[in-house]
Amino acid sequence: MTDQAQQEQALPAQPRQPVPGEPAIALELLVHGVGGTTPEAMLTDPHLVQLTGDSVAGTYRRWTDQDAEAEPDRYRGGAVEEAYSWSGLTSGSGMRALWLLLLPFMFANLAHWMRPPARRDARAQGLYDMAVRLAAVSLTVLLTAAACETALDLTAWQCAGTAACAAHHSWLGFLSAAHGGWWSEPGRRLALATAAPAALVTVLWWLSHLTWTSYESQRPAATGSRTDLTPMEMPGFWYGMRVVRRLRMTHVAAGLLTAALALLLPVLDHDRSTGGPLAVPGWILLAGLVLLAVGVVIALVNTSRRETEQDDRPDTLAMRALHWASLALLALTVLYAAWSRHGWHSAGRLPGAAGLFAVLCLVQLVLVLVLALAVQLLRGTRERLPKQQATITVPGPSSPVPDGDVRFGGPDGPALGGFAGPATAMLGAGLGNLLTAGVTVWAAQWLMGKGTLGVTLPGPPLLLVWHSSGVPLLAVLLLPLLLALAVRMTRQKTALKAEVNAAYEVEGNDAATRTAQIAGALARARLTDAGPVLIGTLSALAFALAAGSLAGALATGKTPSLAAHGDPTLVSYAATTLQSVGGWLVGAFMLMLVAVGRAAYKQITTRRTIGVFWDIGTFWPRAAHPFAPPCYAERAVPDLDWRIRTWLDDDPTRRLVLSGHSQGTVLAAAAVWQLDPGTRARVALLTYGCPLRRLYSRFFPGFMGPEDLSRLHADAPYWRNLFRITDPIGGPVRVAVPEGAHPVDAPPFVDPLVFDRDQQHPLPVPINAHSNYRADPRFTQERDDLLTQL
Repeated sequence: MTDQAQQEQALPAQPRQPVPGEPAIALELLVHGVGGTTPEAMLTDPHLVQLTGDSVAGTYRRWTDQDAEAEPDRYRGGAVEEAYSWSGLTSGSGMRALWLLLLPFMFANLAHWMRPPARRDARAQGLYDMAVRLAAVSLTVLLTAAACETALDLTAWQCAGTAACAAHHSWLGFLSAAHGGWWSEPGRRLALATAAPAALVTVLWWLSHLTWTSYESQRPAATGSRTDLTPMEMPGFWYGMRVVRRLRMTHVAAGLLTAALALLLPVLDHDRSTGGPLAVPGWILLAGLVLLAVGVVIALVNTSRRETEQDDRPDTLAMRALHWASLALLALTVLYAAWSRHGWHSAGRLPGAAGLFAVLCLVQLVLVLVLALAVQLLRGTRERLPKQQATITVPGPSSPVPDGDVRFGGPDGPALGGFAGPATAMLGAGLGNLLTAGVTVWAAQWLMGKGTLGVTLPGPPLLLVWHSSGVPLLAVLLLPLLLALAVRMTRQKTALKAEVNAAYEVEGNDAATRTAQIAGALARARLTDAGPVLIGTLSALAFALAAGSLAGALATGKTPSLAAHGDPTLVSYAATTLQSVGGWLVGAFMLMLVAVGRAAYKQITTRRTIGVFWDIGTFWPRAAHPFAPPCYAERAVPDLDWRIRTWLDDDPTRRLVLSGHSQGTVLAAAAVWQLDPGTRARVALLTYGCPLRRLYSRFFPGFMGPEDLSRLHADAPYWRNLFRITDPIGGPVRVAVPEGAHPVDAPPFVDPLVFDRDQQHPLPVPINAHSNYRADPRFTQERDDLLTQL
């Protein structure tokens, strides 16, 4: 090879210059939705070649299309199909199902993104973000406290300190007070048990760091600093390395300090009561703990996302040292607790545990109220904009679409009036308390064997027993709402039968079964719009249950069964039953959660069932909780952004249709938001089964509200949205367009295509609902129309 050839090969490739008269080539970049659709299924071809990416996510083409750019004549009037597969970001080993146990963290993170739209300089926005971050760290403290309660209180303090309980569990023999060994002293038992919460915090740190290097480290293509854009357009929106790193350090510090506090309080309580000299180092350790806790709060208050640019600012020395100082304090506390204290015996519940859980519960309730106040303030400061109503095409009488469904897609406006954020934060706190109570009560029942909680063993703090006892009551209170939704769906199904028969021109009841199938699909598709009611009801019940449990525990000072002792037989029996069943119900719920999650990672059908909820929860960056499941969009959106830019930059005559289905439409829209205006003008957006307005615009109005969707269409005018009225996830986007302009929403696809078998369809025609949009006869025409507009 000559020196000149080597030099040319080493230089970056230059953009290809178009040849006069040569046809421009178009690319349809497909982005799949939930369910982990394979590239082979997306391109309906088993013979593919991967062009970009790795084994987790990448772009694929048919083998025959890999050099399509060199043969543009072959694709005249059409487009080269290329599939972007991101299924590896949300599926894989069944061990990843354990992320479902961290659902409270995901709820806290979602609450951050659910704030209503407001001016950027609104002070209430800072109040909202701060309250969310404090609520998130309270969940980390709660999880660590649950581990401390199980390991330190129930196991090391109560069971090992009771001869009968220790004898029932041989593995506790060396810790037993009756054994009289070196480890038998209460302080040493507690010091050894602290390894459990410390290990839990270590595992959470490791998981967060592992996913941080895989997801948040992906750098978007957009650079520079911009303040005149909407949040989704900002260069740093999908780059969260710094904020997740800071949050991880503060949450690790909070977890370690919780373990140190749980260990320090009973030891200091003993030393203070005896009046010995060991109380002095105990008070010094407590002062250091309070100082570090204040540092955690200050760090959280000063941590925020900088979306105007890719934030690579280094952290201060104090910030980097916070979690190491907390670890050092925990180590010193372990040494302090392990010091010999003759004559100390454990009795009752672990000192300080009850107060810790009560304060946590009260703080969480107050923070939810602060979030609600911030939402009310944000609603008041929002600039009032005129409502924009998109023109919805009304199908004619002869169209096989019921006329009553022209407003399909649910109501307009933010879900729960903008209060979805506080409601979701309450769900996270409620679920966290529920899991904590269930685990600790179940552990206590297992440790004591046959006996009565509160008699055989003191058991966990009263508040946790009250929380656990409320689980069956919560299920009973939810039952009327679920029955009401079922009755409503049944009535809708009955009412829609006549419209189905009229739309398909069916007479009589000769095909009543088929009519019922179609009407049932139409009714089920509307069930999604009842989601806000269900979330609001659940959060209200969770708030009432938490407040009632806190009041009951503080007022009675007894477990529910003992508090009801002496009351009428029915009340006493009900309280005892609720207490006995609650712990086992929560344990069964956790096992079911892991089983469902494992099945979702292994089975496509199960993944599609719960995939919508999971993909919404993990779409948003980790802005509030670093231990929440990782955000796949921080890898997927930059992937799409880079692919679109580089492919279009190679030839200024190229055109691209970004074709997304289901959750893929949200990724596609996010990628288009990140493009510069010049590139955006060469991209058409084709969405089908799209939840942008039906779910995202309603639950995340501050980022994907109607105004944001309208601006997206203004900057990327070549947008067509396809939907079916049998789709339970997708729907119209209702973006307003100027009079006479091409509407974004196409008339609804007919589903099913025909009522029953006919000459062209000799086999039963399926009701596709959310699937197989690309197989519809109208799909190719809609795509080609977009290419023509470009």
